Amino acid sequence: MRILLAKPRGFCAGVNMAVQALEEAVRSFDAPIFVYHEIVHNTWVVNRFAASGVRFVESLGKVPNGSVLMFSAHGVSPAVRREAERKQLRVIDATCPLVSRVHQAVIRYVSQGYHIIYVGHPAHDEVLGIVGEAPEHITVVSSEAEIDAFELNAWEHASEQPFDRKKTACLMQTTLSVDHATQMIEKLRHLFPEMIVPEKNCVCYATQNRQEAVRQLAPQTDIALVIGSPNSSNSRRLEEIATSRGITAHLIDGPDEIKMEWFSGFEMVLVTAGASAPEDVVEACLERLKRSFDVTVEEITVCEENLVFPLPKVQST
Repeated sequence: MRILLAKPRGFCAGVNMAVQALEEAVRSFDAPIFVYHEIVHNTWVVNRFAASGVRFVESLGKVPNGSVLMFSAHGVSPAVRREAERKQLRVIDATCPLVSRVHQAVIRYVSQGYHIIYVGHPAHDEVLGIVGEAPEHITVVSSEAEIDAFELNAWEHASEQPFDRKKTACLMQTTLSVDHATQMIEKLRHLFPEMIVPEKNCVCYATQNRQEAVRQLAPQTDIALVIGSPNSSNSRRLEEIATSRGITAHLIDGPDEIKMEWFSGFEMVLVTAGASAPEDVVEACLERLKRSFDVTVEEITVCEENLVFPLPKVQST
């Protein structure tokens, strides 16, 4: 078996920042430390922190007043921030700066009278936080079919539209497939020809780089292993891109999910990892393959990443 190991893979700058910030909080504060949502969407990362006394919550109702609370890398809505302030929580904001940039864009466009068409998955933590900035001024679409439905509704209720169709802006979830985002923008432009699309693509650099690595390497291989948790949007996009390049692809959370029969008749294997998957899990998956096959591993660098985000500070109550 010959493995092409994609680089870049695994942790991005935003995930690194969030994980390091939580590690520092565990060292600095008495348990329990609370985190709103999973710190990142990875089972291994979450379980390790849970074992050290970190509590992950989906609401602040059970967080005692005055506790230490970290906002996850996916960001939160203004309502959550207000509730944290009301409860006098000691907040550590680990929101990825690239997600924060989208929050700021929402505030800017809404203040200028624009309605935002937001491309994303409605139930994703990042999307919930973004929509919470101005729910009455944001329409979320996740597929071309939803755009068609939105267009039909818009024409049927044209006189009732709560926004100026000539003043729309398009923003999107940072972990989308670049190909999908491009298709969605093109379709939306037919509905809203004067729609503003920011010059800086909302899809983050790390998502784009990992996707590009799969695009380049997949045609050289027979099968792809994408290491990442099922609720990781960017990991799922890597699996989809590999499949779209005509090869079999499997999204796995860790080495125990690898099935040897997948590789029957295959010799060339692409291995990559989503932006929230730890490198030691990647190594464990490689070791699992080495125990069953005569393996050679070649790391292929598609691009270099050097971005580093500073750790957030504890906000005073």
